[in-house]
Amino acid sequence: MRTLFLALVALIAVLHLYIAWFEIFAWTSRGPVVFDTFPAELFPQTTQLAANQGVYNAFLAVGLIWALFIRDSVWQRRVAICFLGFVLVAGIAAAITVSLRPGLFQIVPSLLALLIVAFDRRR
Repeated sequence: MRTLFLALVALIAVLHLYIAWFEIFAWTSRGPVVFDTFPAELFPQTTQLAANQGVYNAFLAVGLIWALFIRDSVWQRRVAICFLGFVLVAGIAAAITVSLRPGLFQIVPSLLALLIVAFDRRR
């Protein structure tokens, strides 16, 4: 279970590195394709907002990566749970404010990882 948990933490970290890259560097090129329901003229006007949001996603990724390098298993789990909780909240906020689809990309993996660690802890 621990290996599966850490694999999910790593996967979620990579996802957030991608989201950070997307929001910081590819907002005007990839944004209109990904968010096709938004008007295309919106993206150049919101580049700074997206880049700022990308920095927050980078923080989430760095926190999850940090957890992977912690040697003490108790603290590793605690730090990972903390950042997974942040990801879960960010996903819920995205689902409410943007649309369900981008939120689910954060909600489902983080919730699954949190459930795995909760189940593993009971054993």
